[in-house]
Amino acid sequence: MNAFKIPESVLVVIHTPQLEVLLIERTDNPGFWQSVTGSRDTPDEPLLQTAMREVMEETGITADAGQFVDWAVSNIYEIYPAWRRRYAPGVTHNTEHVFSLCVPQGTSVRLSPREHTAWQWLPCLEAADLCFSPSNAEALLMLPKFIA
Repeated sequence: MNAFKIPESVLVVIHTPQLEVLLIERTDNPGFWQSVTGSRDTPDEPLLQTAMREVMEETGITADAGQFVDWAVSNIYEIYPAWRRRYAPGVTHNTEHVFSLCVPQGTSVRLSPREHTAWQWLPCLEAADLCFSPSNAEALLMLPKFIA
C-alpha cells in the first residue's frame, strides 16, 4: 500500500429496490453521513475492484462484480484541507467515480469501527439531504435515473 492516498476514488451508492439508501457516519467527523467511499489501493487497481473492496471493508456486504452498476460519472472535487495530509504534497483534488449496488431490503451491515460509527437506511431524497458531500448528495438524487 502507498504511503499516500491515491487521489482517485469510488463512491458507491448502496440501495434497495425500494430506493432506500444506506448511509454511514464517519468516525472522525460525527454528523458526517455518506455512502461508501474509498481510494484505489494502487494506481492500476480496477475501479470495480476498488468499489467491491470498499463495500466489503466498510459495510461487510459481499457482492459480485455483476451486481455493481458503473454510472460512468466522474466528479472532480477539492479535497478538504483537513484531509490533504493523507495525500502527496501538492495534491489538492480528487477524481471520484460513481457506482451503485442494489441489495435486498433488510441486508445486514457490519461497519468497520475505525471508519464508521453508525448506519441507517433512508429514502433516497431524505438521505441526499443528510449527506455532507455535495457529490454524494447529487448521486443520491440521480439514483432513480440510473436504476430505471
